[in-house]
Amino acid sequence: MAETKPGIKFKTVDEYVKALPAAVRPVMNELRETIKEAAPGVEEVISYNIPAYRLHGMLIYVAAWKEHIGMYPKGSLMREFGDELARYDDGSPGTLKFPLGEPLPLGLIGKMIRFRVRENKEAAERKKKA
Repeated sequence: MAETKPGIKFKTVDEYVKALPAAVRPVMNELRETIKEAAPGVEEVISYNIPAYRLHGMLIYVAAWKEHIGMYPKGSLMREFGDELARYDDGSPGTLKFPLGEPLPLGLIGKMIRFRVRENKEAAERKKKA
């Protein structure tokens, strides 16, 4: 991860962000706000020692790395937004990389999160009916 101290086990996303280099913190906070706006009521948690977002199930995982912000979506997002995500897909399964030297595509990220909220909500409703 982006210059965090090895061996730290984060308890909150705030702790995670605070451990990042000063230049990366505003980018992560911008991403956090975009996710929260796109998914009202989302729960911010630490999972696998990185920030994760849960609403009707897990929505997405994110992490700050030395040269990019990583986002780890479900395959359904990759299929739904494939053309728009192509420049951020390095071929690693389920991994998107947003370069730190470029503005985050916040509009696209918001659309992706809203899609995942709908997808999770529909899955939860199907599960209730079963």
